[in-house]
Amino acid sequence: MTTDNRLFTQVRFHVILSDGLRNDEINRIKTALVEGGAEAAAPSTSQCNEKVPLRALTHIITDTVDFPDYNAATDSLKAIVKPEWVTASIAKGRLANPRQYSPDPRMFFSGLIVCCADLPVGDADAIIGGVLAMGGLYSSAVTKQVTHIVALSTESDKCQAVLAKNLKCKIVLPHWFDDCLKLGKRIDEAPYRLPDPEILRKSREDKIPEVSRNDLQGSSSAQPGRLPTPLSSPSSNQRQLTVFRGKKVMLSTDLEIGSHLRGVIEDLIVGGGGSVTGSVYKAELFICQYRESQEYRIASRAGRDVGNLSWLYHLITTNSWTSPMRRLLHYPISRYGLPGFKHFRISLSNYNGEARIYLENLAKAAGSEFTKTMKEDNTHLITAHQVSEKCDAAKEWNINMVNHLWLEESYAKWQVQSLSNPRYTQFPARTNLGEIVGQTPIDKQALEKYFFPPGSDVGETLDRDSVSRPMAVKNHNMVPAKASRSNGRQSSAAVGHEVPIRSTQSMQSDGSTPKASKETRRHTDGDTLQTPANSRFAMGGKENETPPTTGSRSAKDKAVAKLHDLAPDIALFEKERKRVGGVTHGGRKNSEDLAQNGNRKRSISNGDDTDTGADEETKVAKRAKKAKSLPPPVMRLALSGYRRWVGQQSKKESEERARLREMGILVVQDYASCTHLASPRIVRTQKFICALAHAPTILSTDYVDECLAENRRVDPDQYVLQDTEYESRIGYRMIDAIARAKINKGHLLRGYSIYCTEGVHGGFDTYKAITEVNGGRCMLYRARAVSNPALRAGREEDPSDSESVQPDNLYLLSGTTPEESKLWPRFRSMAAAMGKTPAIVRTDWLLNIAMSQQIVSGDTYTLTNTDIDGDT
Repeated sequence: MTTDNRLFTQVRFHVILSDGLRNDEINRIKTALVEGGAEAAAPSTSQCNEKVPLRALTHIITDTVDFPDYNAATDSLKAIVKPEWVTASIAKGRLANPRQYSPDPRMFFSGLIVCCADLPVGDADAIIGGVLAMGGLYSSAVTKQVTHIVALSTESDKCQAVLAKNLKCKIVLPHWFDDCLKLGKRIDEAPYRLPDPEILRKSREDKIPEVSRNDLQGSSSAQPGRLPTPLSSPSSNQRQLTVFRGKKVMLSTDLEIGSHLRGVIEDLIVGGGGSVTGSVYKAELFICQYRESQEYRIASRAGRDVGNLSWLYHLITTNSWTSPMRRLLHYPISRYGLPGFKHFRISLSNYNGEARIYLENLAKAAGSEFTKTMKEDNTHLITAHQVSEKCDAAKEWNINMVNHLWLEESYAKWQVQSLSNPRYTQFPARTNLGEIVGQTPIDKQALEKYFFPPGSDVGETLDRDSVSRPMAVKNHNMVPAKASRSNGRQSSAAVGHEVPIRSTQSMQSDGSTPKASKETRRHTDGDTLQTPANSRFAMGGKENETPPTTGSRSAKDKAVAKLHDLAPDIALFEKERKRVGGVTHGGRKNSEDLAQNGNRKRSISNGDDTDTGADEETKVAKRAKKAKSLPPPVMRLALSGYRRWVGQQSKKESEERARLREMGILVVQDYASCTHLASPRIVRTQKFICALAHAPTILSTDYVDECLAENRRVDPDQYVLQDTEYESRIGYRMIDAIARAKINKGHLLRGYSIYCTEGVHGGFDTYKAITEVNGGRCMLYRARAVSNPALRAGREEDPSDSESVQPDNLYLLSGTTPEESKLWPRFRSMAAAMGKTPAIVRTDWLLNIAMSQQIVSGDTYTLTNTDIDGDT
């Protein structure tokens, strides 16, 4: 290789070693650079997990972006190029464009040299522009360096020359580039290769082969299963762990791992040449589970590598460096999920193996509800292609059908992406998109915006002088705050946060807020806080001066988002303001104040109680403040049919709930979490029936009244609900039903798929909740056609639950209206097609099963044509 001795005179290079670079190739590159006048940085090479001397170089030669200083190198505008850049520069006699030789996976055409053959000028220009934009190169002539020829057939001279000379060049249809550019990812070109392209030979209905993705192992879950086999254990064939060499690692307390496992991990780190530290300021690698702690924000703002336990296990397993931002589930997750995702019900189709596990865990980490079975109430179907029975059902049921890029990019950007984006509904013919799963990295700018904005790493109780942070960005929309007089430091009110930030020392391990100590309290003068607060754009001296503003659209979006977040608080304030008795601290005047002003239009009767306004609210506020330091409740009580707090007595509900909480009784609305259920009698309400599945102790509501009267927690065993009249009518005792519920453990209807008409008395949602709390599946039936009846029954494509009882009957809960009876023939036909016996029954069948906690025959509840309303 002949090199002009002045070609690389302005280049100061460093080579990062990887598995893809051989030693002879590295030596050849270094020799060519030095002969061309380049200067090697000291040191000239490093491993992927070692630091790079960024100040002393202009170019980094590597075939990977997986090294710790990649982000720092791009921020400092260092050229990161593949080894081919050196060869191309020598061939051209000038420095080649680094963009065309970038190892960045976003440049998905990098390494391609494309030649067009007999294409229309407009199509050729579009393809060339797309290839160049995505890191590829264009050649007008066919050379040995050309990797792809774009043609509509093999009849052109260029294609014939390739075939005659047997060149290693792929001849593809232009459709391949079109699909790659629409997806923003490079897909396999095999279905597009001439002379016999699969996309023209096969129809869309033909089965598409599955794709195996072994490279996703170790990154498909944010919760790792088990620790990899320690590489430092005595064995002759064990490799030496080197990935932590020279690294300082900190393990966060939110990992919730035992002392033994923590000790094993620390031994592996130390044995591999690293060290473990307890200070986030000294750590180079910070391992945590959630994106919420002050230490997380400090490490992130300081540019440390932040990952979760799954990422740490991956480093130990592979003994090679990879960025925690490369895989979405290698980065700490949010405890509360992505805003807007909690209402989504997502199912998958056509993904298999590690890719399916990865997407399932990603959907859960985003906060959505993942269902292996797709039903009509699902909101999204994520599929790798459109050839499946689930896809056919999704089209009929009008379920949003998208590819996995919608889920990945919503999670990466931490914002729900629009379904109207054509990238998310692009399904190339004969391509299984499972081959590009897991290629979306975390968006660093989105992380900084939502989880560690500028100033979020500043805590009042933390020493901020011992860690270097990036230069703070001035926010012109913030109001300068006065420094605290107690210690002279800047008050936390001066920091412009988009999200509430709390110091780690102010939080207990269980997430509760401890009582502030005297040292941490802040006292302000009377003129510091005002109601209403002064405008943040207030100017001194000039009344009409235009306030400074960024004028950006993002600022407006943030303001709208913040107003949306405050909407519940505003509504609550308006409700409290209108309440009789006024609002604590500055609310409306109570009746005593009004009575002193006799000239007011509103008259006050002599019988008004002047001591039930703000005083009562003050008592409730004091009780609420006291409740923060109460011990955990000993009883979680759900109420059904309780009339004490209805009507005029509702004003006492808050106070009496607080009193019960002080006694150790927490009144809950969620029947799934209750330990006791109180009711005046046995009732068939949704809460009572659903609570039975969790086997609570059933008490009389007299128990609540007695506790409030005695102002103490009385013995609940003396108030077990007795309703012999109802028990004699239904033929079983509730104590026996509770005993059976303990045995069933919520699986009484496991394996049952129950349909329900839309107009059934009580509403579909009621019976759906009762069925699902007992382990069954309940679906709305509208007698619509579907290609696969098994999907109607809510089954998976590959059912694997061998423990489920599959009943011979297929049940439909229905009323007796003529409209509902019109659905019966279609339901019978569907059941027969599935090999099931149709059973159209009254809702009492399901209610009695749930109440008695045992399966009963549906024969006595069967509906016939003679039961139809108005039928003679």
